[in-house]
Amino acid sequence: MKKPVFNGNKIHFTSLGCSRNLVDTEVMIGILLKAGYEATPDLAEADYLIVNTCGFLASSRQESCDTIDEMFKEKKKGAKVIVAGCMVQKHKDELKAKFSDIHYFLGSGDVEKVLEAIQAPVAGEAVTTARSYLEWGEVPRQLSTPQHFAYLKIAEGCAKQCAFCIIPKIKGPLRSKPVDRVVKEFNALLDQGVHEVILIAQDLGDYGKERKEVHGLENLVNELLKSPKDFWLRFLYLYPDEITEELIGIMEKDPRICRYLDMPIQHINDGMLKAMRRKTNREQIINIITTLRKKLPGVIIRTSLMVGFPGETEEQFEEMVQFIQDYPLDHIGIFQYSREEESPSAKMPGHISDEVKKARYEKLAKTQMKIVKKRNKAYIGKRLKVVVEGYHPESDFLMRGRFYGQCPEIDGQVIINDGRKVTAFGKFYEVEITDIAEYDLIGKVIGPIASEEKKEKPKTSKLQLA
Repeated sequence: MKKPVFNGNKIHFTSLGCSRNLVDTEVMIGILLKAGYEATPDLAEADYLIVNTCGFLASSRQESCDTIDEMFKEKKKGAKVIVAGCMVQKHKDELKAKFSDIHYFLGSGDVEKVLEAIQAPVAGEAVTTARSYLEWGEVPRQLSTPQHFAYLKIAEGCAKQCAFCIIPKIKGPLRSKPVDRVVKEFNALLDQGVHEVILIAQDLGDYGKERKEVHGLENLVNELLKSPKDFWLRFLYLYPDEITEELIGIMEKDPRICRYLDMPIQHINDGMLKAMRRKTNREQIINIITTLRKKLPGVIIRTSLMVGFPGETEEQFEEMVQFIQDYPLDHIGIFQYSREEESPSAKMPGHISDEVKKARYEKLAKTQMKIVKKRNKAYIGKRLKVVVEGYHPESDFLMRGRFYGQCPEIDGQVIINDGRKVTAFGKFYEVEITDIAEYDLIGKVIGPIASEEKKEKPKTSKLQLA
């Protein structure tokens, strides 16, 4: 392959926001590596610094700006900064005003033009009307996650119209990847040694609906399960109204599907749910939680809850506090309402002060912490199948891992204080839980899971479908 002509060839990537953004970043890395560029983790060493931004919330946009500012402070003389992603799509003019020396802008749907961006002799942009990107497999993708797990994006955009959210405006309408492409990518991941595949979309349950498909997600999952290999398959995210009897039945029958569901409910009060333009009510949410607990013993349920939505009364908030005590959930992401000017809720009456939102957030978080500690104590004395991922960041005398109820990067972990029987990271071991540390479990390794020890070490971490 002909080498590119330029003064330097080292690239440094920063990916902000959601896991869907991370997949787009991995595609950009793959494109540049294939073209002869070299990745470096050292920002000050890079000739080209690319940041994939998030523009979902004001806090996300501030993080993007802070990251870009840091790049300009730390980069070496002559290095070029390329800014891509959601914030570019909606707030390019704001970025231009703050950072006049940005070399190139890439819209959130223009991922494949990253080579054009860094090779451009003068400053420019490629920001088309394509608001989201779905990799099809014909372009290389370099995984940036540890070798044993990877994300698989099956759809982009959103068909929902929640009052607080601007994702449909940023990412556009729902677009689902064809079943055969998803299956091909899935098998390619397994072939290269990945043994935890995490399906991602803004809403997995809407998969295929723009094509008028019935049971699109269920049919896709059945196709993936035709693989004879051993793996973990994890779902992010499934709205309560999208969790069907058919899907629960599939999860009942195949243990390779993690009994783990990220089911965002946002609130439990019917008035708030209606104001948020959610499609479920209190009774339906309680019914689906009850059904999941009954039909999928050991199921781990993660959700997201919002405090301080316009018009939320103290009584409505307290209803949510009581709800998580009456129907304990394993993991809860708690968010303070953020006023996004393009969202329908921005124009609603009854906006709540930051002080009240903060107080409600802290009370709900404190209540959930008590629940987490109680639920985690139930694991003491049990033996779990754990993927041991590496040394603990605070000490080389400790290791860290996850069981099926812990999704990477968002949930707690298993802290291993006796890992003498660990021979390789990224493999499954039986771990006895001996204690807890707030959100984390603590345990000792009993021994390897035999079937995992027989697997060959993967030769590459590069995903290329041609």
